[in-house]
Amino acid sequence: MDHPSPSQSRIERLEAVQAMLLHVGRLSCGTGDLEMFLKAVHAAVAKILYAANFYVALYDPRDASLRFAYFVDEVDPPEDPQQRYPLRDPDQSATAWVILKGEPLTLKGSDFADPHWHEHAATWRTGTAAAHWIGMPLRRSDGHVLGALVIQSYRPERIYSDEDIALFGQIADHIATMLERLTATQRLEEAIAERTRQLEHEVAERRKAEELQRGLYEIAALSATDASIKQVYRAVHDVTARLMYAHNFFVMLHHETTGEFSLPYFADEYEAPLPPDRRFPIWRGLTSYVVRTRQPQRVDPERRAALVTAGEIQEAKGHLGISTWMGAPMIVADRVYGVIVVQSYDPAIRHCEADLDLLAYMATHVAGALSRREAAEQLARRNEDLTGTLHQLRSAQDELVRQEKMASLGGLVAGIAHEINTPLGICVTATSHVEEELHLWHRWQDEGSFDEAHLREMLEELDLTVHVLNSNIRRGAELVRSFKQIAVDQSSGQRREFDLAAYIDEIVISLKPKLKRAPCKVVVECPPGIAMNTFPGALSQTLTNLVMNAIVHAFPGREDGTVTIQAQAEGADVALSVSDDGIGMDSADLKRYFDPFFTTKRGSGGTGLGANIVFNQVTNVLGGTIRASSAPGTGLQVWMRLPRTRGELSPAG
Repeated sequence: MDHPSPSQSRIERLEAVQAMLLHVGRLSCGTGDLEMFLKAVHAAVAKILYAANFYVALYDPRDASLRFAYFVDEVDPPEDPQQRYPLRDPDQSATAWVILKGEPLTLKGSDFADPHWHEHAATWRTGTAAAHWIGMPLRRSDGHVLGALVIQSYRPERIYSDEDIALFGQIADHIATMLERLTATQRLEEAIAERTRQLEHEVAERRKAEELQRGLYEIAALSATDASIKQVYRAVHDVTARLMYAHNFFVMLHHETTGEFSLPYFADEYEAPLPPDRRFPIWRGLTSYVVRTRQPQRVDPERRAALVTAGEIQEAKGHLGISTWMGAPMIVADRVYGVIVVQSYDPAIRHCEADLDLLAYMATHVAGALSRREAAEQLARRNEDLTGTLHQLRSAQDELVRQEKMASLGGLVAGIAHEINTPLGICVTATSHVEEELHLWHRWQDEGSFDEAHLREMLEELDLTVHVLNSNIRRGAELVRSFKQIAVDQSSGQRREFDLAAYIDEIVISLKPKLKRAPCKVVVECPPGIAMNTFPGALSQTLTNLVMNAIVHAFPGREDGTVTIQAQAEGADVALSVSDDGIGMDSADLKRYFDPFFTTKRGSGGTGLGANIVFNQVTNVLGGTIRASSAPGTGLQVWMRLPRTRGELSPAG
């Protein structure tokens, strides 16, 4: 039998290689599964060369890392195809050298004994030393390296020939072309999938915004009809349930003149409803905490316990298995109309900050709708009364004038009483704080842990508390002394006169618990003596939202930021600004800053309602103008111009 000549053997081998490459090429066109493709490549190469130890390492230039997309080895354990390893230096390993140099590399057992390949390999394993190691770069059509194709032998008797190495290089070039096509297809599919997810998220957000606007329109339209108030509250509940989990929902109205609450609407899985017309005294619970702070609150069991410990609330009544509790105040001008509450008993269902922002946004609009309905009902009742007693009015005009004056004076007294109630409430809170500090003082003395640091801390707290007590007592006294002037000037309990600098200081003091944990400090630059006659509740909400936005968005990774509040009188107006020295924003984001639902913290709790609420408060309630300026790295500046004296609000405002 004649043996084939070396040239014939080489031709047969090349034909086998060509057949193998055709087979792999057809496979690359017919599958999108990278692992299946590489497994087929390994099987095909093994028919041509010794490939008991074979792997493919792919390089990602975006983060300068590689991963072993396919790994088969007789000695080393398998690699996780998703695990990424950093590539910083060609000397890290033989594979790193092939990829970063973009050149073939052949090593024998003696080469692996050279410390050159080990002294730099400190971050990830380079594998067991081989008797013969061959690595070929996988180049894309543009010349960039896609990865490395490696075969190796641990057996000295299985050493690759020069012809094997050359053949392996040709095979690597062909496989690189096929792999480029396959990975490009995968990248395109991944990009399409990612864009699809983004579009789905955008559509969901848009639908949510449309649902919210449609719901608010339904509530406003229903409140303008002769539907019962329970039907209005039922509509509010239905709209809320379309936006979030709201199986447990109630509306609590705040009757500030009598210091009472009522519960006109109540839906709960466990608790029985109370009579809707029944009133009960305000107790120091979560709902009254929302009324006191005038801010929406989200409370879980941990925060509830902390509030109880801090003396902000008393131990909760009713069902104690609440997973999350959310309350949003319904504020009209300076009056807390009531509170909308949503709660969950299921530990698997916890409301997030985005839910709280939505609830607060709804509460603002619901409050306006309900207040307009209340005003319309009061007007209707008054018209009926006037029509029924017209003949009495004509015969007793003098008595009517006297009664009208007394009614006006009574309303003014009620308004002054409400204004005095605020500083007195602050004084009560401050006094409670003094008592807590004194109890702490006694405890330190009893425990023997009293030292100079404790004394200094105690004196600072007491000094601040005495300042708060003094300022609010003076404020109450001034209200009484200025009764005559207020009796002339005040035509509505929704608006009052105040000193801008003092009021800004009060706002900053109210934010002290949040500023203690904030990555920034707040600096106020406002001269005293700027008298304002406007709606302080709207101003407080505006400045609070802007400061809190800066705390959340402006200083990622920093602890030394500054938020500056500046104000100065300019004729009949006040120029007011809130600025920070944070990261700022680009022009595209700045154009959308006041848009509803725009936020740079999407997926991490953010909803984009804060700045839009600020815009509405400034332009509608305070009757001013507002604009923002920023650039990346220069912080954000919000400029406002407000009339020092606000006229009557229009029905639309």
